Amino acid sequence: MRALGLIVSLLAIVAVLGFVVFKAVPYLSSKPPSSSRKPREIVIGLDLSKSNPLISDAQFAGKVAARVAPMVEALALRDEVKIRTFGAYDPREQPLHIDQVITTENLPEDTARVVQGVIAGVPTLIQRGTLKAQNSTNVLGFLENTAQVVDCKKHEVTILLASDGIEESDMAKLGQGGSLPKPDGKMFAGCKSLQILGLGVGARNPALVSKLRDQWEAWAKAAGFKEFQGLNDW
Repeated sequence: MRALGLIVSLLAIVAVLGFVVFKAVPYLSSKPPSSSRKPREIVIGLDLSKSNPLISDAQFAGKVAARVAPMVEALALRDEVKIRTFGAYDPREQPLHIDQVITTENLPEDTARVVQGVIAGVPTLIQRGTLKAQNSTNVLGFLENTAQVVDCKKHEVTILLASDGIEESDMAKLGQGGSLPKPDGKMFAGCKSLQILGLGVGARNPALVSKLRDQWEAWAKAAGFKEFQGLNDW
């Protein structure tokens, strides 16, 4: 029942924000599949920790949403999009699980609108109590769990984190001068990209942003990602 209530709330937020869900679009508007490439998979992680402006700043949430939507709209048939939340390590605190596969009935344009509406609606969902702000930031825990469910040999995987990147957990305390531990092997070997949108936002500390970027870039490379991008602004 809780999951159903969450879905209803998400659809209501998307509608209120003016994004159309599953609008009828001719088949030819979708990009045709290509047999010469691996299907793409985008995993979107929404950081609900209290340090992340995504949960309270509607303007910032809208900015992140506008950045992510075109990436989803560029997908083709058989590509996949997943949306998850993170913060506290306890999975019971993370009820948001949205999985979409691009098909002739669920086109990239449709999925992009849903994704944009959900991300932009995070502050409202927090205010309504549908999602809960969290007291810790387990970015590493989220990534390690994600590594168990993506297959970078079969898919071209991009992981997008709407996060300030300030790991505050038992594994590291970046906001207190700590450093990220080395990953346990190349858990993301062959994965295309790790992107963090909002690196250090809210801290207003250029030195911290620089440190965060260096820390996450080194971690991403050691974990096997081909690319890393950490954006404080764009």
